[in-house]
Amino acid sequence: MNEKRKSGILLHPTSLPGKFGIGTFGEEAYKFVDFLIRARQSLWQICPLGHTGYGDSPYQCFSAFAGNPLLIDLETLMHKHFLAEDDIGNTSFTSEKVDYGEVIKWKFPILKKAFETFKREKDASESAKFQNFTFKNKDWLDDYALFMSLKDKFGGKCWVTWDEDIRLRRHSALEYYKKELADEVMFYQFLQYEFFEQWLALKAYANRNFIQIIGDIPLYIAADSSDAWASPELFLLDEKTGLPLKVAGVPPDYFSATGQLWGNPIYRWDYMKANGFKWWIKRIKMNLLWADILRLDHFRGLCAFWQVPYGEETAMNGEWKQAPGNELLEALQKTFGNIPILAEDLGMITEDVVELREKYNLPGMKILQFAFDSQESSSKTFFPYVYDKDCAVYTGTHDNDTVRGWYNAAKDIDKVMADTYLGIRDKNTLHYDFIRAAWASTANIAVAPMQDVLGKGSEARMNLPGSASGNWQWRFEWADVMPEHERFLAEITALYGRL
Repeated sequence: MNEKRKSGILLHPTSLPGKFGIGTFGEEAYKFVDFLIRARQSLWQICPLGHTGYGDSPYQCFSAFAGNPLLIDLETLMHKHFLAEDDIGNTSFTSEKVDYGEVIKWKFPILKKAFETFKREKDASESAKFQNFTFKNKDWLDDYALFMSLKDKFGGKCWVTWDEDIRLRRHSALEYYKKELADEVMFYQFLQYEFFEQWLALKAYANRNFIQIIGDIPLYIAADSSDAWASPELFLLDEKTGLPLKVAGVPPDYFSATGQLWGNPIYRWDYMKANGFKWWIKRIKMNLLWADILRLDHFRGLCAFWQVPYGEETAMNGEWKQAPGNELLEALQKTFGNIPILAEDLGMITEDVVELREKYNLPGMKILQFAFDSQESSSKTFFPYVYDKDCAVYTGTHDNDTVRGWYNAAKDIDKVMADTYLGIRDKNTLHYDFIRAAWASTANIAVAPMQDVLGKGSEARMNLPGSASGNWQWRFEWADVMPEHERFLAEITALYGRL
Protein backbone atom coordinates (compact mmCIF):
# COMPACT_ATOMS: atom_id res chain seq x y z
CA MET A 1 0.00 0.00 0.00
CA ASN A 2 3.00 2.29 0.60
CA GLU A 3 1.12 4.83 2.68
CA LYS A 4 2.78 7.98 3.95
CA ARG A 5 3.39 8.07 7.70
CA LYS A 6 0.05 8.34 9.48
CA SER A 7 -1.45 7.68 12.87
CA GLY A 8 -4.85 7.28 14.42
CA ILE A 9 -7.16 5.82 17.02
CA LEU A 10 -9.03 2.52 17.14
CA LEU A 11 -12.54 3.04 18.47
CA HIS A 12 -15.64 1.15 17.43
CA PRO A 13 -18.72 3.43 17.21
CA THR A 14 -20.54 1.39 19.87
CA SER A 15 -17.94 2.72 22.35
CA LEU A 16 -18.87 6.35 21.81
CA PRO A 17 -20.54 8.24 24.68
CA GLY A 18 -24.24 9.10 24.67
CA LYS A 19 -27.42 8.75 26.68
CA PHE A 20 -29.09 6.01 24.67
CA GLY A 21 -27.13 2.97 25.87
CA ILE A 22 -24.81 2.60 22.89
CA GLY A 23 -22.65 4.79 20.69
CA THR A 24 -24.28 5.98 17.46
CA PHE A 25 -23.57 8.06 14.36
CA GLY A 26 -24.93 11.18 16.03
CA GLU A 27 -23.45 14.26 17.68
CA GLU A 28 -20.97 12.32 19.84
CA ALA A 29 -19.44 10.71 16.76
CA TYR A 30 -18.85 14.13 15.21
CA LYS A 31 -17.32 15.29 18.50
CA PHE A 32 -14.94 12.32 18.31
CA VAL A 33 -13.89 13.36 14.81
CA ASP A 34 -13.27 16.84 16.22
CA PHE A 35 -11.12 15.26 18.93
CA LEU A 36 -9.07 13.50 16.22
CA ILE A 37 -8.66 16.80 14.39
CA ARG A 38 -7.38 18.60 17.50
CA ALA A 39 -5.08 15.64 18.27
CA ARG A 40 -3.81 15.90 14.66
CA GLN A 41 -4.71 12.34 13.80
CA SER A 42 -5.50 11.20 10.26
CA LEU A 43 -6.97 7.72 10.85
CA TRP A 44 -10.08 6.43 12.61
CA GLN A 45 -10.11 2.65 12.77
CA ILE A 46 -13.34 0.79 13.49
CA CYS A 47 -14.48 -2.83 13.81
CA PRO A 48 -16.96 -4.23 11.26
CA LEU A 49 -20.17 -2.21 11.08
CA GLY A 50 -22.45 -5.19 10.41
CA HIS A 51 -25.75 -6.13 12.03
CA THR A 52 -24.55 -8.21 14.98
CA GLY A 53 -26.18 -11.44 16.09
CA TYR A 54 -25.84 -13.70 19.11
CA GLY A 55 -22.91 -12.66 21.31
CA ASP A 56 -22.96 -9.10 19.89
CA SER A 57 -19.70 -9.64 18.02
CA PRO A 58 -19.16 -7.40 14.98
CA TYR A 59 -17.34 -10.41 13.50
CA GLN A 60 -20.54 -12.53 13.58
CA CYS A 61 -23.22 -10.66 11.65
CA PHE A 62 -26.58 -11.40 10.07
CA SER A 63 -25.27 -10.10 6.75
CA ALA A 64 -21.94 -9.32 5.10
CA PHE A 65 -23.55 -6.22 3.57
CA ALA A 66 -26.06 -4.80 6.07
CA GLY A 67 -25.19 -2.24 8.75
CA ASN A 68 -26.03 -2.46 12.44
CA PRO A 69 -29.36 -0.68 13.14
CA LEU A 70 -28.28 -0.08 16.75
CA LEU A 71 -25.81 2.51 15.44
CA ILE A 72 -28.60 4.62 13.96
CA ASP A 73 -28.86 7.91 15.85
CA LEU A 74 -32.32 8.66 17.22
CA GLU A 75 -31.79 12.41 17.51
CA THR A 76 -31.00 12.53 13.79
CA LEU A 77 -34.36 10.83 13.19
CA MET A 78 -35.94 13.52 15.37
CA HIS A 79 -34.35 16.22 13.20
CA LYS A 80 -35.93 14.52 10.19
CA HIS A 81 -39.27 14.61 12.06
CA PHE A 82 -39.58 10.82 12.03
CA LEU A 83 -39.59 10.86 15.84
CA ALA A 84 -40.87 13.24 18.51
CA GLU A 85 -39.15 13.79 21.84
CA ASP A 86 -41.96 11.91 23.57
CA ASP A 87 -41.25 8.85 21.41
CA ILE A 88 -37.84 8.51 23.04
CA GLY A 89 -38.69 9.47 26.62
CA ASN A 90 -36.28 9.23 29.54
CA THR A 91 -33.52 6.64 29.63
CA SER A 92 -31.55 5.10 32.47
CA PHE A 93 -28.74 3.31 30.63
CA THR A 94 -25.30 3.11 32.19
CA SER A 95 -22.70 5.24 30.48
CA GLU A 96 -19.89 2.72 31.07
CA LYS A 97 -21.02 -0.36 29.15
CA VAL A 98 -23.39 -1.45 26.41
CA ASP A 99 -26.15 -3.75 27.64
CA TYR A 100 -27.09 -5.09 24.21
CA GLY A 101 -30.18 -6.98 25.35
CA GLU A 102 -31.69 -3.92 27.02
CA VAL A 103 -30.70 -1.60 24.17
CA ILE A 104 -32.29 -3.88 21.56
CA LYS A 105 -35.48 -4.25 23.61
CA TRP A 106 -35.74 -0.47 24.07
CA LYS A 107 -34.49 0.83 20.71
CA PHE A 108 -36.22 -1.34 18.12
CA PRO A 109 -39.77 -0.25 19.07
CA ILE A 110 -38.62 3.35 18.73
CA LEU A 111 -37.09 2.63 15.33
CA LYS A 112 -40.42 1.06 14.39
CA LYS A 113 -42.18 4.31 15.36
CA ALA A 114 -39.79 6.23 13.12
CA PHE A 115 -40.59 3.83 10.28
CA GLU A 116 -44.33 4.28 10.71
CA THR A 117 -43.91 8.07 10.53
CA PHE A 118 -41.64 7.68 7.49
CA LYS A 119 -44.32 5.65 5.70
CA ARG A 120 -47.06 8.19 6.45
CA GLU A 121 -45.25 11.49 6.04
CA LYS A 122 -42.22 11.09 3.77
CA ASP A 123 -42.11 13.76 1.07
CA ALA A 124 -41.43 13.16 -2.62
CA SER A 125 -37.68 13.73 -2.23
CA GLU A 126 -37.37 11.31 0.69
CA SER A 127 -39.47 8.75 -1.13
CA ALA A 128 -37.31 8.99 -4.24
CA LYS A 129 -34.12 8.62 -2.20
CA PHE A 130 -35.49 5.54 -0.44
CA GLN A 131 -36.61 3.93 -3.69
CA ASN A 132 -33.24 4.65 -5.27
CA PHE A 133 -31.46 3.09 -2.29
CA THR A 134 -33.55 -0.08 -2.36
CA PHE A 135 -33.09 -0.42 -6.13
CA LYS A 136 -29.30 0.09 -6.03
CA ASN A 137 -28.88 -2.44 -3.20
CA LYS A 138 -31.54 -4.91 -4.30
CA ASP A 139 -29.12 -7.81 -4.87
CA TRP A 140 -28.42 -8.13 -1.12
CA LEU A 141 -31.03 -5.94 0.58
CA ASP A 142 -34.10 -7.93 -0.43
CA ASP A 143 -32.69 -11.20 0.92
CA TYR A 144 -31.44 -9.55 4.11
CA ALA A 145 -34.73 -7.77 4.82
CA LEU A 146 -36.76 -10.93 4.23
CA PHE A 147 -34.30 -12.96 6.31
CA MET A 148 -34.62 -10.62 9.30
CA SER A 149 -38.40 -10.53 8.95
CA LEU A 150 -38.49 -14.32 8.94
CA LYS A 151 -36.24 -14.44 12.01
CA ASP A 152 -38.72 -12.23 13.81
CA LYS A 153 -41.63 -14.40 12.70
CA PHE A 154 -39.89 -17.57 13.89
CA GLY A 155 -38.98 -16.12 17.28
CA GLY A 156 -35.38 -15.22 16.46
CA LYS A 157 -34.41 -18.84 15.81
CA CYS A 158 -31.56 -19.77 13.46
CA TRP A 159 -32.73 -20.25 9.88
CA VAL A 160 -31.80 -23.96 9.88
CA THR A 161 -34.78 -24.54 12.25
CA TRP A 162 -37.34 -22.81 10.05
CA ASP A 163 -40.08 -24.68 8.18
CA GLU A 164 -38.56 -26.71 5.38
CA ASP A 165 -40.23 -24.84 2.51
CA ILE A 166 -38.77 -21.47 3.44
CA ARG A 167 -35.54 -22.91 4.82
CA LEU A 168 -34.87 -24.37 1.39
CA ARG A 169 -36.17 -21.20 -0.34
CA ARG A 170 -38.83 -22.91 -2.39
CA HIS A 171 -40.40 -20.43 -4.81
CA SER A 172 -43.94 -20.73 -3.46
CA ALA A 173 -42.76 -20.15 0.12
CA LEU A 174 -40.66 -17.13 -0.87
CA GLU A 175 -43.60 -15.55 -2.69
CA TYR A 176 -45.95 -16.25 0.21
CA TYR A 177 -43.73 -14.72 2.88
CA LYS A 178 -42.79 -11.72 0.75
CA LYS A 179 -46.48 -10.82 0.69
CA GLU A 180 -47.24 -11.75 4.30
CA LEU A 181 -44.21 -9.90 5.67
CA ALA A 182 -44.16 -7.00 3.20
CA ASP A 183 -44.38 -4.34 5.91
CA GLU A 184 -41.67 -5.99 8.03
CA VAL A 185 -39.42 -6.27 4.97
CA MET A 186 -39.86 -2.58 4.26
CA PHE A 187 -39.01 -1.80 7.91
CA TYR A 188 -35.61 -3.51 7.59
CA GLN A 189 -35.02 -1.76 4.27
CA PHE A 190 -35.77 1.54 6.01
CA LEU A 191 -33.25 0.74 8.77
CA GLN A 192 -30.54 0.14 6.17
CA TYR A 193 -31.50 3.32 4.34
CA GLU A 194 -31.04 5.33 7.54
CA PHE A 195 -27.87 3.48 8.53
CA PHE A 196 -26.21 4.17 5.18
CA GLU A 197 -27.29 7.81 5.11
CA GLN A 198 -26.02 8.50 8.63
CA TRP A 199 -22.73 6.63 8.31
CA LEU A 200 -21.83 8.06 4.91
CA ALA A 201 -22.53 11.58 6.20
CA LEU A 202 -20.25 10.97 9.18
CA LYS A 203 -17.55 9.46 6.97
CA ALA A 204 -17.79 12.46 4.64
CA TYR A 205 -17.27 14.79 7.61
CA ALA A 206 -14.18 12.84 8.63
CA ASN A 207 -12.83 12.82 5.06
CA ARG A 208 -13.38 16.57 4.66
CA ASN A 209 -11.14 16.99 7.68
CA PHE A 210 -8.43 14.75 6.21
CA ILE A 211 -9.28 11.74 8.36
CA GLN A 212 -9.50 8.35 6.67
CA ILE A 213 -11.59 5.47 7.95
CA ILE A 214 -9.93 2.08 8.39
CA GLY A 215 -12.75 -0.42 8.06
CA ASP A 216 -12.68 -4.11 8.91
CA ILE A 217 -13.78 -7.19 6.95
CA PRO A 218 -14.21 -10.51 8.75
CA LEU A 219 -12.85 -13.29 6.56
CA TYR A 220 -15.91 -15.46 7.19
CA ILE A 221 -19.67 -14.95 7.44
CA ALA A 222 -21.88 -16.14 10.29
CA ALA A 223 -23.72 -19.46 10.04
CA ASP A 224 -26.96 -17.71 11.00
CA SER A 225 -26.91 -15.10 8.26
CA SER A 226 -28.81 -14.04 5.18
CA ASP A 227 -25.66 -14.89 3.19
CA ALA A 228 -25.76 -18.54 4.22
CA TRP A 229 -29.55 -18.78 3.80
CA ALA A 230 -29.76 -16.96 0.46
CA SER A 231 -26.58 -18.33 -1.14
CA PRO A 232 -25.93 -21.79 0.37
CA GLU A 233 -24.03 -22.83 -2.75
CA LEU A 234 -21.16 -20.58 -1.61
CA PHE A 235 -20.56 -22.51 1.62
CA LEU A 236 -19.92 -26.06 2.85
CA LEU A 237 -23.46 -26.69 4.08
CA ASP A 238 -25.64 -29.77 4.16
CA GLU A 239 -28.12 -29.37 1.30
CA LYS A 240 -31.12 -30.60 3.32
CA THR A 241 -30.52 -29.20 6.80
CA GLY A 242 -28.42 -26.11 6.08
CA LEU A 243 -26.05 -27.09 8.89
CA PRO A 244 -22.33 -26.57 8.25
CA LEU A 245 -20.31 -29.62 7.26
CA LYS A 246 -17.08 -27.97 8.42
CA VAL A 247 -16.55 -24.83 10.47
CA ALA A 248 -13.77 -22.29 10.79
CA GLY A 249 -11.38 -21.58 13.64
CA VAL A 250 -7.71 -21.57 14.51
CA PRO A 251 -5.59 -24.23 16.24
CA PRO A 252 -4.17 -23.71 19.75
CA ASP A 253 -2.22 -20.46 19.86
CA TYR A 254 -1.23 -17.47 22.01
CA PHE A 255 -4.86 -16.64 22.78
CA SER A 256 -6.21 -20.13 23.58
CA ALA A 257 -4.73 -23.52 24.53
CA THR A 258 -7.58 -25.37 22.76
CA GLY A 259 -7.68 -23.08 19.76
CA GLN A 260 -10.60 -20.89 18.79
CA LEU A 261 -13.74 -22.52 17.42
CA TRP A 262 -15.51 -19.74 15.55
CA GLY A 263 -18.23 -21.91 14.04
CA ASN A 264 -18.41 -20.03 10.73
CA PRO A 265 -19.17 -22.01 7.58
CA ILE A 266 -16.26 -22.75 5.27
CA TYR A 267 -16.33 -21.31 1.74
CA ARG A 268 -16.70 -23.51 -1.31
CA TRP A 269 -13.60 -21.93 -2.76
CA ASP A 270 -13.73 -24.03 -5.94
CA TYR A 271 -17.23 -22.70 -6.70
CA MET A 272 -16.22 -19.12 -5.94
CA LYS A 273 -13.17 -19.40 -8.15
CA ALA A 274 -15.22 -20.83 -11.01
CA ASN A 275 -17.65 -17.88 -11.00
CA GLY A 276 -14.92 -15.27 -10.82
CA PHE A 277 -15.29 -14.51 -7.11
CA LYS A 278 -18.43 -12.43 -7.82
CA TRP A 279 -19.57 -12.50 -4.19
CA TRP A 280 -16.21 -11.26 -2.94
CA ILE A 281 -16.11 -8.50 -5.53
CA LYS A 282 -19.57 -7.35 -4.41
CA ARG A 283 -18.45 -7.49 -0.78
CA ILE A 284 -15.29 -5.45 -1.34
CA LYS A 285 -17.24 -2.88 -3.34
CA MET A 286 -19.57 -2.38 -0.38
CA ASN A 287 -16.72 -2.06 2.10
CA LEU A 288 -14.93 0.47 -0.11
CA LEU A 289 -18.08 2.57 0.17
CA TRP A 290 -17.93 2.37 3.97
CA ALA A 291 -14.18 2.87 4.46
CA ASP A 292 -11.03 4.28 2.87
CA ILE A 293 -8.67 1.49 3.97
CA LEU A 294 -9.79 -2.10 4.55
CA ARG A 295 -8.35 -4.31 7.27
CA LEU A 296 -8.81 -7.92 6.15
CA ASP A 297 -9.22 -10.02 9.27
CA HIS A 298 -7.51 -13.44 9.43
CA PHE A 299 -5.55 -12.82 6.23
CA ARG A 300 -3.68 -16.11 6.62
CA GLY A 301 -6.98 -17.85 5.82
CA LEU A 302 -6.52 -16.80 2.21
CA CYS A 303 -3.50 -19.11 1.99
CA ALA A 304 -4.63 -21.97 4.19
CA PHE A 305 -7.47 -22.20 6.68
CA TRP A 306 -8.16 -24.37 9.71
CA GLN A 307 -11.37 -26.36 9.30
CA VAL A 308 -12.99 -28.40 12.04
CA PRO A 309 -15.77 -31.01 11.66
CA TYR A 310 -19.13 -29.58 12.69
CA GLY A 311 -20.06 -30.65 16.21
CA GLU A 312 -16.57 -30.56 17.73
CA GLU A 313 -16.41 -28.77 21.08
CA THR A 314 -12.94 -27.26 20.54
CA ALA A 315 -10.82 -26.35 17.53
CA MET A 316 -8.12 -28.91 18.35
CA ASN A 317 -9.28 -31.65 15.96
CA GLY A 318 -9.02 -29.74 12.71
CA GLU A 319 -6.90 -29.71 9.59
CA TRP A 320 -5.27 -27.16 7.33
CA LYS A 321 -6.77 -26.74 3.84
CA GLN A 322 -5.49 -24.61 0.98
CA ALA A 323 -7.31 -21.47 -0.18
CA PRO A 324 -7.00 -19.66 -3.54
CA GLY A 325 -5.87 -16.37 -2.04
CA ASN A 326 -3.64 -15.53 -5.00
CA GLU A 327 -6.48 -15.96 -7.48
CA LEU A 328 -8.88 -13.97 -5.27
CA LEU A 329 -6.54 -11.03 -4.83
CA GLU A 330 -5.74 -11.07 -8.54
CA ALA A 331 -9.47 -10.90 -9.36
CA LEU A 332 -9.95 -8.04 -6.89
CA GLN A 333 -6.97 -6.18 -8.31
CA LYS A 334 -8.31 -6.51 -11.86
CA THR A 335 -11.64 -5.11 -10.70
CA PHE A 336 -10.57 -2.34 -8.32
CA GLY A 337 -6.89 -1.70 -9.04
CA ASN A 338 -4.58 -1.46 -6.04
CA ILE A 339 -6.97 -1.81 -3.12
CA PRO A 340 -5.86 -0.18 0.14
CA ILE A 341 -5.93 -3.42 2.15
CA LEU A 342 -4.28 -3.91 5.53
CA ALA A 343 -3.58 -7.60 6.13
CA GLU A 344 -4.19 -8.95 9.64
CA ASP A 345 -1.29 -11.40 9.55
CA LEU A 346 -1.10 -12.31 13.23
CA GLY A 347 -0.97 -15.81 14.68
CA MET A 348 0.57 -18.87 13.01
CA ILE A 349 2.10 -17.25 9.93
CA THR A 350 3.92 -19.37 7.35
CA GLU A 351 6.17 -18.30 4.49
CA ASP A 352 3.40 -18.58 1.89
CA VAL A 353 1.32 -16.04 3.84
CA VAL A 354 4.22 -13.58 3.80
CA GLU A 355 4.77 -14.19 0.08
CA LEU A 356 1.10 -13.57 -0.72
CA ARG A 357 1.01 -10.36 1.31
CA GLU A 358 4.21 -9.06 -0.26
CA LYS A 359 3.18 -10.02 -3.81
CA TYR A 360 0.20 -7.68 -3.58
CA ASN A 361 2.07 -5.03 -1.60
CA LEU A 362 -0.20 -5.31 1.43
CA PRO A 363 1.05 -4.00 4.79
CA GLY A 364 0.86 -6.42 7.72
CA MET A 365 0.29 -5.78 11.41
CA LYS A 366 2.61 -5.52 14.41
CA ILE A 367 1.43 -5.62 18.03
CA LEU A 368 3.76 -3.78 20.37
CA GLN A 369 2.66 -5.76 23.44
CA PHE A 370 3.89 -8.98 21.81
CA ALA A 371 7.47 -7.65 21.71
CA PHE A 372 7.73 -7.88 25.49
CA ASP A 373 5.86 -11.15 26.00
CA SER A 374 8.22 -14.03 26.74
CA GLN A 375 5.39 -16.47 25.95
CA GLU A 376 5.00 -15.08 22.43
CA SER A 377 7.26 -17.28 20.28
CA SER A 378 7.70 -14.62 17.60
CA SER A 379 8.21 -11.73 20.02
CA LYS A 380 11.40 -10.57 18.34
CA THR A 381 9.49 -9.81 15.13
CA PHE A 382 7.40 -7.28 17.05
CA PHE A 383 10.30 -5.07 18.19
CA PRO A 384 10.02 -1.71 16.39
CA TYR A 385 13.61 -1.79 15.16
CA VAL A 386 12.84 -4.77 12.87
CA TYR A 387 9.66 -3.38 11.27
CA ASP A 388 9.36 -2.90 7.55
CA LYS A 389 8.05 0.55 6.75
CA ASP A 390 5.02 -0.82 4.95
CA CYS A 391 3.22 -2.13 8.04
CA ALA A 392 0.84 -0.97 10.75
CA VAL A 393 1.86 -1.03 14.41
CA TYR A 394 -0.67 -1.18 17.22
CA THR A 395 -0.13 -0.83 20.94
CA GLY A 396 -2.89 -3.47 21.04
CA THR A 397 -6.04 -4.41 19.17
CA HIS A 398 -9.65 -5.14 20.12
CA ASP A 399 -8.52 -8.72 20.92
CA ASN A 400 -5.75 -7.65 23.31
CA ASP A 401 -5.86 -6.43 26.86
CA THR A 402 -5.13 -2.73 27.24
CA VAL A 403 -1.43 -1.93 27.62
CA ARG A 404 -1.97 -1.07 31.27
CA GLY A 405 -3.92 -4.28 31.81
CA TRP A 406 -1.24 -6.27 30.01
CA TYR A 407 1.54 -4.66 32.05
CA ASN A 408 -0.22 -5.25 35.38
CA ALA A 409 -0.62 -8.96 34.59
CA ALA A 410 2.79 -9.45 32.94
CA LYS A 411 5.61 -11.54 34.36
CA ASP A 412 8.41 -9.62 36.02
CA ILE A 413 10.80 -10.53 33.20
CA ASP A 414 8.39 -9.03 30.67
CA LYS A 415 7.91 -5.86 32.72
CA VAL A 416 11.67 -5.41 32.94
CA MET A 417 11.98 -5.79 29.17
CA ALA A 418 9.20 -3.25 28.56
CA ASP A 419 10.67 -0.84 31.15
CA THR A 420 14.09 -1.06 29.56
CA TYR A 421 13.07 -0.87 25.92
CA LEU A 422 10.43 1.83 26.35
CA GLY A 423 12.23 3.79 29.04
CA ILE A 424 9.28 3.54 31.44
CA ARG A 425 9.98 5.59 34.53
CA ASP A 426 6.52 6.52 35.75
CA LYS A 427 4.02 3.63 35.86
CA ASN A 428 1.15 6.13 35.86
CA THR A 429 2.01 7.16 32.31
CA LEU A 430 3.30 3.87 30.88
CA HIS A 431 0.52 3.95 28.26
CA TYR A 432 2.14 7.08 26.85
CA ASP A 433 5.45 5.23 26.59
CA PHE A 434 3.81 2.48 24.53
CA ILE A 435 2.09 4.97 22.24
CA ARG A 436 5.27 7.02 21.81
CA ALA A 437 7.19 3.88 20.80
CA ALA A 438 4.56 2.98 18.21
CA TRP A 439 4.53 6.52 16.78
CA ALA A 440 8.35 6.65 16.75
CA SER A 441 8.66 3.34 14.89
CA THR A 442 9.40 2.95 11.20
CA ALA A 443 5.86 1.64 10.54
CA ASN A 444 3.97 3.85 8.10
CA ILE A 445 0.78 3.42 10.13
CA ALA A 446 0.57 3.67 13.92
CA VAL A 447 -2.69 3.08 15.81
CA ALA A 448 -3.65 3.02 19.47
CA PRO A 449 -7.02 1.97 20.91
CA MET A 450 -8.82 4.79 22.70
CA GLN A 451 -8.49 2.74 25.90
CA ASP A 452 -4.70 3.09 25.70
CA VAL A 453 -4.88 6.81 25.01
CA LEU A 454 -6.90 7.16 28.23
CA GLY A 455 -4.65 4.77 30.19
CA LYS A 456 -7.47 2.36 31.04
CA GLY A 457 -6.91 -1.04 32.69
CA SER A 458 -8.31 -4.49 31.96
CA GLU A 459 -11.83 -3.33 32.84
CA ALA A 460 -11.84 -1.55 29.46
CA ARG A 461 -10.83 -4.58 27.39
CA MET A 462 -13.03 -4.85 24.31
CA ASN A 463 -12.85 -8.60 23.58
CA LEU A 464 -11.39 -11.74 25.11
CA PRO A 465 -11.02 -14.31 22.28
CA GLY A 466 -12.62 -17.63 23.10
CA SER A 467 -15.11 -16.16 25.60
CA ALA A 468 -18.80 -16.18 24.67
CA SER A 469 -20.09 -13.26 26.71
CA GLY A 470 -19.11 -9.95 28.30
CA ASN A 471 -17.40 -8.60 25.19
CA TRP A 472 -17.82 -5.53 22.95
CA GLN A 473 -19.33 -3.52 25.80
CA TRP A 474 -16.78 -0.83 26.72
CA ARG A 475 -17.67 2.85 26.30
CA PHE A 476 -15.69 5.95 27.13
CA GLU A 477 -16.93 9.19 28.65
CA TRP A 478 -15.85 12.69 27.69
CA ALA A 479 -15.07 13.38 31.35
CA ASP A 480 -12.10 11.00 30.92
CA VAL A 481 -10.69 12.95 27.97
CA MET A 482 -8.35 15.72 29.05
CA PRO A 483 -6.59 18.44 27.05
CA GLU A 484 -3.32 16.62 27.84
CA HIS A 485 -4.47 13.65 25.74
CA GLU A 486 -4.92 15.87 22.71
CA ARG A 487 -1.64 17.70 23.35
CA PHE A 488 0.33 14.48 23.76
CA LEU A 489 -1.01 12.96 20.55
CA ALA A 490 -0.55 16.19 18.60
CA GLU A 491 3.03 16.61 19.82
CA ILE A 492 4.26 13.09 19.09
CA THR A 493 2.42 13.05 15.75
CA ALA A 494 4.34 16.15 14.69
CA LEU A 495 7.60 14.97 16.29
CA TYR A 496 7.61 11.62 14.50
CA GLY A 497 6.50 12.90 11.09
CA ARG A 498 2.94 11.58 11.00
CA LEU A 499 1.09 14.80 10.21
